Amino acid sequence: MTDERTIKAYSTRVADYLKIPLPPEQIESRQAFANAVGAGLVLDLGSGPGSDSAFFMREGLTVRALDATPEFVEHARNNGVDAHLGTFDDVTEVDTYDGIYASFSLLHAPREAFPRHLAAIHKALKPGGIFFLGLKLGTGEHRDELDRSYTYFSQTEIEDALAQAGFSIDRITTGMGKGLAGSYDGFILVMAHG
Repeated sequence: MTDERTIKAYSTRVADYLKIPLPPEQIESRQAFANAVGAGLVLDLGSGPGSDSAFFMREGLTVRALDATPEFVEHARNNGVDAHLGTFDDVTEVDTYDGIYASFSLLHAPREAFPRHLAAIHKALKPGGIFFLGLKLGTGEHRDELDRSYTYFSQTEIEDALAQAGFSIDRITTGMGKGLAGSYDGFILVMAHG
């Protein structure tokens, strides 16, 4: 994610972001991801301030966090997370991760870049590695009330994109949640393997 307006929106709202409660579906799916990975190295892609990274560390996983917002990276580092400043294009590893967790981060990538990012994620995972993807459901691309850029997908589009990237879907959960902008949006949580 390289959209400067989106990064700026996050950079001034670290404390607000940390106060957003996770919906029950996301809490359960996050635990299911940790259980499915079991042990090893996880990439928290678009890690925000590192809350999920810290959870995975408590679950015994080794975590590398990557985010494009300097203030998020600083907060995560200050809380013991191995956090790095970078974008989705910085995922260049091959057969490295036992799991990659992309929770509501890839929705900030332009639609045309989505297949490229999924391909890079597939390549970065070890064979059989676990991929978690959280996105908002919908259509089109637009900016929200906080000036963040969003790309929305239907469930069918997500399933097709994952299949084309070489993933097999293990489970899909949908729900409704309140985000940083205060709106309630439908979401999808997908767990797949390479």
